[in-house]
Amino acid sequence: MSERVAVVTGAASGVGLGVAQRFAADGHKVALLDRDGQQAKAAAEAMTAQGHTAVGYEVDVADREGLGQAFASIRTELGPVAILVTSAGIESFDDILSITPERWDQIIAVNLTGTFTCIQLAVADMLDAGWGRIVTISSSSAQSGAPRMAHYSASKGGVISLTKSVARDVAGKGITVNTIPPSLVDTPMARKAESAGTVPSVDVLAKHVPVGRAGTPEDIAATCAFLCSDEAGYITGQIIGVNGGMYI
Repeated sequence: MSERVAVVTGAASGVGLGVAQRFAADGHKVALLDRDGQQAKAAAEAMTAQGHTAVGYEVDVADREGLGQAFASIRTELGPVAILVTSAGIESFDDILSITPERWDQIIAVNLTGTFTCIQLAVADMLDAGWGRIVTISSSSAQSGAPRMAHYSASKGGVISLTKSVARDVAGKGITVNTIPPSLVDTPMARKAESAGTVPSVDVLAKHVPVGRAGTPEDIAATCAFLCSDEAGYITGQIIGVNGGMYI
């Protein structure tokens, strides 16, 4: 696989970290973006110690100005952006009557608007190069709905529609845009919700997955690696379910 500059948001832990590690192992230069800058930079340093090229950046995807500065730094330090995976996201569990305007706006700002901003900042480089790969991380809750997650599900449904629309915008220009809506993935976010008692334990939920286990960040990363390869140039605007057989 050719060495390219890959940007991964939400890359300090969970799915984003798994994707960043896979891209580094595949020989790409990786920019790890996360609001937990210390952890993102530590992860990048660990990759660098293994002989890879990686840089961590502290940025909140809801901060458009901060994102613009981060992408400018990436171009200076690593080069034009060729690959983008938008894994940054937040979740919340609230009854419909308990969702405040502030909470709604926050979920939309991070999950949907943050995804849009990252795509808009990256796609210019891809158009100039005549090649690019974008994978958004949506959610199976956007497909099935989820109790006490109307705001989250709506934001991720928007990500799916955004993905399909951008794919049409850049079709024929060497750029593909797809989305992965994971179901149950064993991540720090999932374990945090488990500890808070807002959802059943990951181990309990895993019993309901047809393949008999929860997904891992590596499962998502493997699919991202393929979708971001030259071989996947005829796949765009698609919802790629990496879900162990859920929601078929």
